[in-house]
Amino acid sequence: MDNKKYDAIWLTGQPASGKTTLANLLLKHFSHNSPNGNFFNIDGDDLRDLFQNKDYSKKGRYANIRLGMSIAAYLINKGKFPIISLVSPYLELREEFKSKFNVLEVYLHTSEIRGREDYFVADYEKPQKNYIDIDTTNMTEKESLNEILNVYR
Repeated sequence: MDNKKYDAIWLTGQPASGKTTLANLLLKHFSHNSPNGNFFNIDGDDLRDLFQNKDYSKKGRYANIRLGMSIAAYLINKGKFPIISLVSPYLELREEFKSKFNVLEVYLHTSEIRGREDYFVADYEKPQKNYIDIDTTNMTEKESLNEILNVYR
């Protein structure tokens, strides 16, 4: 199931919009259909824990996103497929990465309060072009996953 159309999938959106959940579902789907071990998730919470970056200022967020971008670029260059699940609020950084790699960008959002509102990013910049828009408010996890897979295929 290796798809050469895309180098990576980038899930972006506010905290609690479904990024980690969908990244895990994508990993499970790809692993089941292609057991070669080429799929990896780069998750914002994991990066923050691993590198002990608890700085949620613009500078701290930039550092975390750049770290995720570097790891994703490394994996792509090694023939692996990263699924990036980061809030990644800055359009400039996402577009920079998309200029180097063919990325399926997925913008997730919800109007529900899901317990992560303390991490809400006031200056989040929505994607402007070449992305999938998924409102997870009234969609099941499976429906959201299918939206991504329909474009990925």
